[in-house]
Amino acid sequence: MRVLAVTNLWPAPGSFRGVFVAEQVEGLRKLGHDVDVEVVAQSRGKADYLLAAPRVRRRAARGGYDLVHVHYGLTALSSRLVRGVPRVLSLYGSDVNEPWQRRITRLTAGRPAVRVYPSRRLVEAAGDPAGVIVPNGIDFDLFTPLSPEDRAAARSRLGFKPDDLVVLFGAAPDNAVKRYDIFTAVLAGLRERGLPVRELILPGPGQVRADVVPKFAAADLLLVTSRKGTESGPLIVKEAAAMGLPVVSADVGDAREVLAGVTPSAVVPFPPSDAELVSALVAAAAEVLESGARSDGRATIARYAQDAVVRTLVDVYSGVLGR
Repeated sequence: MRVLAVTNLWPAPGSFRGVFVAEQVEGLRKLGHDVDVEVVAQSRGKADYLLAAPRVRRRAARGGYDLVHVHYGLTALSSRLVRGVPRVLSLYGSDVNEPWQRRITRLTAGRPAVRVYPSRRLVEAAGDPAGVIVPNGIDFDLFTPLSPEDRAAARSRLGFKPDDLVVLFGAAPDNAVKRYDIFTAVLAGLRERGLPVRELILPGPGQVRADVVPKFAAADLLLVTSRKGTESGPLIVKEAAAMGLPVVSADVGDAREVLAGVTPSAVVPFPPSDAELVSALVAAAAEVLESGARSDGRATIARYAQDAVVRTLVDVYSGVLGR
């Protein structure tokens, strides 16, 4: 198949934004499909959501594509002028959960051949019984457990002592959606319990994709503290589970679905207040850290391997073209 991917989610130097879209595109190419990418907004600014429509229409008309796959609701406007080529629209989280984005998506998306969601929870939030679930996949060859010796070496290179308890934060601290303030409050609560926790931040300046693997290996726990209703994933939960890193997460995105049956790990429901959330996360994180165990997540989440996910997407494409 020949596919045009239209997206406002695409990795730029020093950023992992949209890495799941890029890895999905690469997975399609590995299966022999021809995929071109048109990036909307990002470096061109927000005005490009409007200005991109003629550009996308021309490219779709001249490229001989079988279909156009639009990633993210706000990007849908740029594909409204496309004619004669079926469109697949993937929705990822805020474009469903944020009321203003949801309204814009509904107004601008038109009638795509199919809407794709990364989790059942998001399908339910969208109230879309015709929605198709294609989870975001991960590279099991990259995210693979390291030996105890390699883990110890990774910890040493990152400046951690053998008795440190390392808690990983999976985003830049200035990303308000990820609630670094909750993360630091949980660490303070763990220290009050006598647990010598130290933080480790996953992103770093000039960091390439492979550089995150030693950080997953060095950590004792991934702690996810994102705002309610802002995540479709997060992808790092799957990556951590694939590497055997225990996860404690607020009940965001598909974390509960991914971690079902993964031991040790925990998902904490959102209570009425931040203080109660911190208290619940401290209790869950302390239990996991005190166990001292790696998780059995890799075997449990095999369904999220990128090659399996991409084959599911190809089946969706084939169904659209078969109509």
